[in-house]
Amino acid sequence: MRTVLESPPTLVSVLGTAYRRLTGICEALTVEVADPRTAYDQPAFTGAELMSDQSALDAFLEAEATRIHTRFAHTPRSHVTASRALHDYAWSVALLMSGVWYLERRVPRIRPQSVRLDLAAGAYTITPEPRVACLPGDPVAALPGAVTVAGEEALRAELRAAVADHMRPLLTALGPAVRRGPRALWGMVGDDLVSGIWYLGRTLGREEDAVRAATALLPEPVSPYPSGADFRLLTGTDGRRHTTRTRAGCCLYYAIRPDEACGTCPRVCDTERLRRLEE
Repeated sequence: MRTVLESPPTLVSVLGTAYRRLTGICEALTVEVADPRTAYDQPAFTGAELMSDQSALDAFLEAEATRIHTRFAHTPRSHVTASRALHDYAWSVALLMSGVWYLERRVPRIRPQSVRLDLAAGAYTITPEPRVACLPGDPVAALPGAVTVAGEEALRAELRAAVADHMRPLLTALGPAVRRGPRALWGMVGDDLVSGIWYLGRTLGREEDAVRAATALLPEPVSPYPSGADFRLLTGTDGRRHTTRTRAGCCLYYAIRPDEACGTCPRVCDTERLRRLEE
């Protein structure tokens, strides 16, 4: 009987497995892991093209405007379209990195050219790269492309930096269309970084643990993020306590559905938040 030898693991295969695990858990994360045999039938651009090619950025925003109109029968103003597109991109890419950190205690570095966007579907494809930070003793530490950091806080710093490094050129490119300054833009990125971890924890039935992790990641403003995680508890009429936070940067969903603003929107008071949470 012939013995079939398995290929030794690489960072690409390890991260591919981690991304697939993450997307399997998170229904709202519309990301596929790249298969080099896949052909793209729809107009698609890389994240790098959005940051350097105005025609790609225009197509990205036009596709978002079309999705909003199709879903809500609403024609958004241009800065609303840009805000919604930025929010979706930041939430998705940040969760790819923060989700692997939360589940695996590893921080992948994702370059913009490794993210591909299917404009028609509003979906993303990630190409894993051999670029990861890990803790001492991690089995992947010996693999080419792995960088070992001193401990948990150093790993959190790596995550903050990895998300910031990816998003910085996109904020520069999209800033004029969003019509907000750097503080508001970085506030949105910080919100999406925190909310992705929170969402993952709730999905796994581990909300309290995820809130602790997100709070340790952003315990206070840490440049370039202008705000900490800032979770707090609301007590309902039945004595139950509910976790909430207030976004530092608005995603402008309220401009599309005024009566359905996000539960963490600065425009939503605590009374309304509790009403929704207790429904």
